[in-house]
Amino acid sequence: MALRVGSAALAKRLFLSPSLRHATGALSALSARSRRCDINNYGYSRPLHRNFHLTTQRLQEAVKADDDKTYEFQAETRMLLDIVAKSLYSEKEVFVRELISNASDAIEKARYLAIQGTELDSSEATMKIHITTDKYSKTLTIQDSGIGMTKEELMDNLGTIARSGSKAFIQQLQDGGSADPQSIIGQFGVGFYSAFMVADKVEVYTKSRLPGSTGYCWSSDGCGKYTIEESSDVEPGTKIVCHLKVADREFADDQTIKDIIKKYSSFVGSPIEVNGEQANNIQPIWLMDPKEVSPAQHEEFYRYVGSSYDKPRFTLHYCTDAPINLRCVLYVPEGKPGLFDLNREGVGGVSLYCRRVLIMNKAENILPKWLRFLKGVVDSEDIPLNLSRELLQDSALIHLNLAPSFRIESFGSSLTNRGRTQRAITKFFVDYGIFIKEGILSAPEQVEKEEIGKLLRYESSATPAGEAVTLPEYIGRMAENQKDIYYLAAPSRELAESSPYFEALKKRNVEVLFCYESYDEVVLMQLQQFGTRKIVSVEKELRQDKEDVNFDNAEGGLGRTDANELMNWLKTVLAGRCWTVKATPRLETHPCVVTVEEMGAARHFVKTQFTQVPEEARYSLLQPQLEINPNHPVIVKLNTLRETNPRLAELTAKQLFNNGMVLAGLVDDPRTVLSSMNELLELALEKH
Repeated sequence: MALRVGSAALAKRLFLSPSLRHATGALSALSARSRRCDINNYGYSRPLHRNFHLTTQRLQEAVKADDDKTYEFQAETRMLLDIVAKSLYSEKEVFVRELISNASDAIEKARYLAIQGTELDSSEATMKIHITTDKYSKTLTIQDSGIGMTKEELMDNLGTIARSGSKAFIQQLQDGGSADPQSIIGQFGVGFYSAFMVADKVEVYTKSRLPGSTGYCWSSDGCGKYTIEESSDVEPGTKIVCHLKVADREFADDQTIKDIIKKYSSFVGSPIEVNGEQANNIQPIWLMDPKEVSPAQHEEFYRYVGSSYDKPRFTLHYCTDAPINLRCVLYVPEGKPGLFDLNREGVGGVSLYCRRVLIMNKAENILPKWLRFLKGVVDSEDIPLNLSRELLQDSALIHLNLAPSFRIESFGSSLTNRGRTQRAITKFFVDYGIFIKEGILSAPEQVEKEEIGKLLRYESSATPAGEAVTLPEYIGRMAENQKDIYYLAAPSRELAESSPYFEALKKRNVEVLFCYESYDEVVLMQLQQFGTRKIVSVEKELRQDKEDVNFDNAEGGLGRTDANELMNWLKTVLAGRCWTVKATPRLETHPCVVTVEEMGAARHFVKTQFTQVPEEARYSLLQPQLEINPNHPVIVKLNTLRETNPRLAELTAKQLFNNGMVLAGLVDDPRTVLSSMNELLELALEKH
């Protein structure tokens, strides 16, 4: 019988190796008159088919055996059948998913035609999928009460690989101006043949629900021939009997089938019974109106899809039609993330469904890696899949990656507007803030970084300890003359508030964000700006300040001449370590500070690579600048010691510089700055 798909396109979908491509060469001549067929395997094509002559031609072209009831697959078809049965699917259990999807489609077609007013045989119309297992005879039977098939449809749908009855059904409806039934699952017309992965013989008993239809039995061992015989005791619908191979007799166990249904087919539109017991009881709540889903339903569904025992902390349930159709239910777990959750190479907890059938469990590339802590479901009717329906094509990855992530970021930024308590929000960011910061570091585009940046929360100099603010909240409180967002990296709030870098901004009543984690500074450096506001460290703001010291109003401080002489002396004493020395008016309670051009980057360099750099080269790379407070008593006394006790002055100057380096976080091992401490103390205590 003629194959109705282009061999080149099908070979590409099958990912055939060059050594196998010659097997489809004979099909190339047929590709010009082939038409695209993309869904399911068996089902109703309706008697008003416009191409009766094509069907007759295909029947005439089929190769018959010795009797009129036996037919042979053509040579090319046999080879493709062998590939489908042995090489297409990664897991044998997928055949259950495929056959259930076919059965569900057949039921949906019957429902749709009944609604449209088509006269159908309604006997035994329970609209269920019945599955029976028999360990002793090693059989698995899947029966539906769907639309059934005529003999011509058997020839079309089961005698032709990659010819989809569901696709033809949908195409007919669209050609006639009818709506596309959204519950139809299948896509490629090869799922039925997956049964030959586990069965050495497959029997299909079917009877169309059209009035006056005859029942038939289609049978094949998948090796080249199939038979079609009339059968008098067939009920309307379709029954598939898989005679399992000895090696695959596990699929005759009812618990095995229930587990497969739970994994792949829990949410198909029709009830599924296994040996009389319903196996799919969970509703696909992502298809429901979010306003109609109760918290109890979300809790039950979360435990099901997440294999968890806790409750969801936050729920995101939404639908979107652009850029592709998406139905999503996503949950933030109540518990803290575990060690394996923190591992970036770990898998996510979101499953991908297509028309309520599982495509990938814990699928990658649906959401960005930093959102791997989420659990839930993403369903789409539009995603293009590969032939085995186990992988996404690349064109879908981009859209799936972006669409949900931006919605999640918007959800997070509006947490405060959803009645969440401050305590709940704070606890969420304490538990999951590390993922948000990872998202900023890994996001490729600035617009995405800033969207994720809306979720950042830090303590602030303007709020009490333990209370965090967002970047939008910070900007909302900025003075009119303030251009930048300022932050200070420190191990604790106490050290941040006592930092010499914070002194001047505190005096001017400028709000500063406090970052306590070592990686926070790297995150804000990567973010760079938020909206039109640059994100600047207070150290950089201090270094860039051009304000001159007013030596005329100094009371008890150094005059301009003494300050200049002291700075020149310090340059000599600290030569090779300190690049420049300047006086600053920004300090009050501290004698000096050390600044570098990019303090955050310098600190990161010190923590990660300083040990690989020779001692003499470190200061050359950092080029630290010592900024002194000419009014501080220590600096005034140091200027006097230059003349009265040069050795003590030299030790004091070096210790002040070392203290500044430690305070700036530019020393990888603080023990190295203690070498001259004892001599300094000895000279300082000499007169006591």
